[in-house]
Amino acid sequence: MRHKLDDVSLVELFAWDEGRFKDRLAGSPIYRIGHEQWLRNIAIALGNAPRSEEIIAALRTRADHPSELVRDHVAWALERHGA
Repeated sequence: MRHKLDDVSLVELFAWDEGRFKDRLAGSPIYRIGHEQWLRNIAIALGNAPRSEEIIAALRTRADHPSELVRDHVAWALERHGA
């Protein structure tokens, strides 16, 4: 089961709060990594994606995230995009 993630953009996935993450991914292997690691992984993917204003805006929404892990990877991604 792919949990219907095939047609969802990384920007949309990055916007998921912890509740939506848990609701949508309960029972999946991804669920086991937790929301913080999920956001970290997507921040890396967004940092490696072609630059777009949508990606920059999405990353900036997490720039002050409570998790240092997430903040560090968001900062890295923004730096990669020259933002």
